[in-house]
Amino acid sequence: MTRLDEINAIRNKLEEKEINTLSEFATKSRFSKGRKEPEEESAIRTCFQRDRDRIVHSKAFRRLKHKTQVFLSPFDDHFRTRLTHTLEVSQIARTIARALDLNEDLTEAISLGHDLGHTPFGHCGEGVLNEIVKGGFHHNIQSVRVVEILEHLNLCRETIDGILTHTWGYTPLTPEAQTVQLADKIAYINHDIEDSIRAGIIAESDLPKDCIEYFSSKQTQRLNKMIMEIITNSYGKPTVSMSEEGWHYTTKLREWMFDNVYIDSPAKIEEKKARRVIKELFLLYTEMLKPICEESKIERIVTDYISGMTDRYAIEKFKEHFIPIGLNRGAKDEYLFKLAKIYK
Repeated sequence: MTRLDEINAIRNKLEEKEINTLSEFATKSRFSKGRKEPEEESAIRTCFQRDRDRIVHSKAFRRLKHKTQVFLSPFDDHFRTRLTHTLEVSQIARTIARALDLNEDLTEAISLGHDLGHTPFGHCGEGVLNEIVKGGFHHNIQSVRVVEILEHLNLCRETIDGILTHTWGYTPLTPEAQTVQLADKIAYINHDIEDSIRAGIIAESDLPKDCIEYFSSKQTQRLNKMIMEIITNSYGKPTVSMSEEGWHYTTKLREWMFDNVYIDSPAKIEEKKARRVIKELFLLYTEMLKPICEESKIERIVTDYISGMTDRYAIEKFKEHFIPIGLNRGAKDEYLFKLAKIYK
């Protein structure tokens, strides 16, 4: 066998290793349902490893660093952004997948891609678009649109399913996607508690007493127990889930965060301004496209453009179009018109 033949056999070795070492319930890359557009396989990477790499190298992934998690455009670099949230979800999900002998590459690909379609200003921005757009707007569906159409990553069907189903109300088809669905929830509950304490909005002692007794008030201990609840409850089983008692207290913490942080708290003071930014830009771009686009296409194009913006880019575009300046050197909206040309 030549050196080239040995290199070309690397992917086959990786696929064989998955078959021989992973759980019987794990998703094996050799048996993937494939991509919408067939491609020649890589010599050295499995199909799910390629998905992960394509997501990391995408423009949408890079933009996550300037998109809100909870706190709008935070000055303090220690607050989470949508990118750091994504990385924490990936770390948690990979830890669980490794412990359960699931496919860690697929789990990582889903984790890194799950929020690519998120709007500027976090769920505030998503809420505005959901009100404006006919049929509503949901970031998980937009994430699928990003990888399938806007960036045309041609991912495997298992990866796309996991991205779509990471939110509640969907049923993931693979245990890896189930893992990400859970990891997303326990990641944002824990890091949002930490960020809210840092911001002075809540204190550790404010957390529900029974949740503290069950999980601990300390983030590292609380997060570790949630992860262990999933692993011990799922080991050797076809589905991934948390114990009933653990899920009860996790859900209670989540509901408490909605009541005390996510809705009408000091963390949300600036959201009225953010809502106005999204609305005004939506109306503006709709008018800008009317002379050059079919009316039936305009809403979709504007939605793609605005949902892809970072917080600071949306603010800059608002300033450019609505705040008087002496000399306009702002970036033009070339990508808006590019979207109009490639509309599908």
